[in-house]
Amino acid sequence: MERYFGSYELPEDSQSDKSAVVMFSIPELGIKFKAPFEGVDHDHTDFASLLALLEFIDSNQKYFSKHTYQIYGNNNKIINQVNLREQPPLMFAPLMQKALDYRKKYRFSLQWVKPDDNPVFQSLFD
Repeated sequence: MERYFGSYELPEDSQSDKSAVVMFSIPELGIKFKAPFEGVDHDHTDFASLLALLEFIDSNQKYFSKHTYQIYGNNNKIINQVNLREQPPLMFAPLMQKALDYRKKYRFSLQWVKPDDNPVFQSLFD
């Protein structure tokens, strides 16, 4: 089952006091999640989106029959960091540890997908 994550930076003149919208999608189950988030930068908001997806999976195990997942995102930097190909900034160490703990628990694969192929962006303004 494929899962997707991503974030969208809000314009500075938006009516929200948040800087971005974090999102994830599980198309096979019809699940779409969007929430405002105050992030430090785009990498931070994408990391938050990935962790929101992993926390959702963790807290809703009754809906998931297997513990191996394919996760796709369009932020290559975050994907490379969680895949241990790049060193994350020190300020992301707690987020990285959470992602690695979930990886041990659920053995997910994390791969890049073009933004146009990421369903989180297709329903952004719904």
